[in-house]
Amino acid sequence: MTSTPSHAQLNDLARQIKAWGKALGFAELGITDTDLSAQEPRLLEWLTQGYHGEMAYMESHGLMRARPQELHPGTIRVIAARMDYLPENAGFATNLRDPNLGYISRYAGGRDYHKLIRNRLKKLGEQIDSWLIERGYAPANFRPFVDSAPILERPLAEKAGLGWTGKHSLILNHQAGSWFFLGELLVNLPLPIDIPIAEDCNTCVACIKSCPTDAIVAPYVVDGRRCISYLTIELQGAIPEEFRPLMGNRIYGCDDCQLACPVNSGSPLSNEADFQTRQPLKLPALLSLFAWDEATFLRQTEGSAIRRIGHKRWLRNIAVALGNAPASGDILSALNARLRDKEVDEMVAEHIHWAIKRQQSVLSKDSRKTARLVRAIEKGMPRDA
Repeated sequence: MTSTPSHAQLNDLARQIKAWGKALGFAELGITDTDLSAQEPRLLEWLTQGYHGEMAYMESHGLMRARPQELHPGTIRVIAARMDYLPENAGFATNLRDPNLGYISRYAGGRDYHKLIRNRLKKLGEQIDSWLIERGYAPANFRPFVDSAPILERPLAEKAGLGWTGKHSLILNHQAGSWFFLGELLVNLPLPIDIPIAEDCNTCVACIKSCPTDAIVAPYVVDGRRCISYLTIELQGAIPEEFRPLMGNRIYGCDDCQLACPVNSGSPLSNEADFQTRQPLKLPALLSLFAWDEATFLRQTEGSAIRRIGHKRWLRNIAVALGNAPASGDILSALNARLRDKEVDEMVAEHIHWAIKRQQSVLSKDSRKTARLVRAIEKGMPRDA
């Protein structure tokens, strides 16, 4: 077999790859080289500041995150792909307005995206190999990744022309906003690369102002230790008390910075059935979720990204939300009943005690930031409000 296709063949293959990607359900694909040297100082500074918190995996591989060719030797191109996930009837404003409902980040309401997207990328790699072999060339030595390896996927997506980095650090696209997953296919082919999109946030700081915990400490810089997504998903132990009142009813992740972003006003809905919010997680009552025993939790979250936090952290998060809800005898009864439950350990019990104290206090539970955000959603995203 000869080693490399001609320039004309590579151009043709690049066009074919994008067509195959669309047929596989991806909204867009872009191609870039592996040079992320400009990101290395930023990554090191972010880690030095400790913004990764307990996410030790963020530093365990050092600068390999910025060097895809070291992650998968032989790689000279990265095919970056995005897949829309915004579900139908998202009900953002309805959910945030009612403090008795649990808010779950909309990427997590359906099936876990990792396996679905990785399988699609694998199919894309197999199509590339078939194309090459049919023409007498060696396979592409491909390897797919979906948020599961030490790789800087957002900078790669930006270089590949899928969007620009917003001030909340997420990738923004004029057509899709930021409601999409990313995946990468590493290959050893010198495919033509795509042109990046110019940054287009201008003077807008809506995402920074909307963050409930002020986690966006500077444009493009997120202190993970303050982010509600980190606090409810990545953090293993107790949530710092200073953040609990600010979390409101957000029990798994947070979408506030995306909801405040004007680029998201016209985002398309996902065509993937697996990304639609499953019924038990649609505008769910906090007390109903808090009543789930571990067996129910595992059954209702089967195949979901939510399952990975486990039942105890699930109860921890909901206890905080119940503490932030309006004072209620039913809530107090549920909290006290859980304290007698053998499924509750010391860490969860501490959050329940905090919630009981909050329920018994006369502190205002209103959040001006959330109220402003609800109004912004209703005005800018009426379809999804």
